Amino acid sequence: MMEESIMLLDGMIPAEEIKMRIERLQKHMADDGVDAVLITQNIGILYWSGTMQSGYLLVPASGEPTLYVRRSVERAVRESSVRTVPLGSFSRFGATLRRDYAELFGAQQPPRIGADLDTLPAATFLKLASFVAEACGDSELPDRGISRLTDASPLLRRVRMVKSEWEIQRIEQAALALDESLTEALPELREGVSELEWIAKIEYSLRLRGHIGSMRLRGYNQEVPTGMVGSGEAAAEPTYFDGPAGGRGLGPHSPQSVSRKRFARDEPILLDLGCCIDGYVIDQTRTAVIGELSLELQAAYAAAERIIREAERLMIEGARCSDIYAAALQLASDLGLADHFMGFGADQVRFLGHGIGLEIDEWPVLAAGFDIPLEPGMVLAVEPKFTFPGVGVVGIENSYVITAGGTPPRALTRTREAVIVK
Repeated sequence: MMEESIMLLDGMIPAEEIKMRIERLQKHMADDGVDAVLITQNIGILYWSGTMQSGYLLVPASGEPTLYVRRSVERAVRESSVRTVPLGSFSRFGATLRRDYAELFGAQQPPRIGADLDTLPAATFLKLASFVAEACGDSELPDRGISRLTDASPLLRRVRMVKSEWEIQRIEQAALALDESLTEALPELREGVSELEWIAKIEYSLRLRGHIGSMRLRGYNQEVPTGMVGSGEAAAEPTYFDGPAGGRGLGPHSPQSVSRKRFARDEPILLDLGCCIDGYVIDQTRTAVIGELSLELQAAYAAAERIIREAERLMIEGARCSDIYAAALQLASDLGLADHFMGFGADQVRFLGHGIGLEIDEWPVLAAGFDIPLEPGMVLAVEPKFTFPGVGVVGIENSYVITAGGTPPRALTRTREAVIVK
């Protein structure tokens, strides 16, 4: 089974896949009045070129994109499906852009250039802004580039919301690898074993199946390892991580995920795990116990199952993300668990689910104010959880792909539901 999982994979992104992505991006750019986008983040470069080598990708609203590579040019040329050239002297990047895209930057009306400003370091932004000004012929007024380099982050994230069949297949492979690895590791989930020891077994199995070893986040100062295994009060300990349960972690230097706490009887164990295959992630949570959960925690877990069933019913093409979140909040309140839903007190998070793909915090988000309607091909992780300080966290999380024609979403996670009793 493990060998089959690995053999099905091919990490190279097909050229036709890249072509389709660029065409979709250019259509959105034309609709938004953006003349070009300068993509600097490694995941964006990977998504629209096929390589993750260091550099800058310029995509015009019409015409051929160019990837300017800092390092490694040789590997980028081999992997990329777009025009790929050496960056050369970074200080001459403005002149290079003007030379390669004379019609764009030499127009009488200065072009509107977008960039991924949500991830772009300020120092690099200022340099790129001056290069854009130079490319536009404003070399003596470099500050003008600051106003001309606009934020294209929402545009870029919108384009990536809808996944192709090729992408969904990668997420399904990650789900298969996670299910197999969890099945292998569950016999070792015993009283006295530490969270750290047990997740190491999961990680070993996942790595053998092609897991890259981490899962990428877009959020500033956010990071996540393979997942979070938290038992009892350690799972309910609040932390900086933007999720309903971050875990105690190994110390102030790593204040999330597993700790050295050992599993004990009759406490909830949250198994919030992921896997990344060919860059694409699956996100899944199951609840376990060695012994028996208290009646309070059993009721909370049953509430989580009710909420995820209601979300499945509502997650159809055209449904608004904010409406699904509002329904979950109402159901948690009706069940008398609003204070514990998705965290506790000031540490409650304000969402029910999130998009997944190359990053684990993609759009769309099931949250208030996120009124984008669901479309076929969107992939979301839905994670109703309940936190009880000093006691633990219970909940469930599945990942789904939205289908067409008003049909229910298709679950991508494979591990059976219900509390895992040891």
